[in-house]
Amino acid sequence: MAFYPDERIALFIDGANFYSTGKSLDFDIDYKKMLELFKGKGRLIRANYYTALLEHDDYSPIRPLIDWLDYNGYHVLTKPAKSYTDREGRNRIKGDMDIEMTVDMIQIADHIDHLILCTGDGDFRAAVEAVQKKGTRVSVLSSMKSRPSMLSDELRRQADAVIEVSDMGQLIGRPKREYTNHDDDE
Repeated sequence: MAFYPDERIALFIDGANFYSTGKSLDFDIDYKKMLELFKGKGRLIRANYYTALLEHDDYSPIRPLIDWLDYNGYHVLTKPAKSYTDREGRNRIKGDMDIEMTVDMIQIADHIDHLILCTGDGDFRAAVEAVQKKGTRVSVLSSMKSRPSMLSDELRRQADAVIEVSDMGQLIGRPKREYTNHDDDE
């Protein structure tokens, strides 16, 4: 991964997609380490985390992460997720942040040199191309080693570089927790 000390960097994280990537690899992202890593690679101008939230949930499992990110150097951008019933009668949740991310990517492109895009979603291919046309390099942080691959072929081909999440364990991963069975102590 090529970085230059004087380059201006932006980090854009598709929360749902990046979470799914980590989960498929049995890999927990340490967002503090991730922020420090990219701050050390150049001048980090912006670190955005995008996610949709259910409005009427008393407790959302993602809320503690969102709060932590918001207080620790990330700009958290959310919108309400929508709940609907599909044709088979199953409850589904839709909370796509692609348009918000795309608009923000194009707006910031004139002010940065390098965009780190944390998603494998092929819907971002055209946005990446638009940012590149403004002279900004784009590196995609995702995984081809997950099963299934979380990185779409069209996004991989459009990006200037691909950073494999599974190769970043020491740099942005949380150590695995060891669980002990306290029942054996009795």
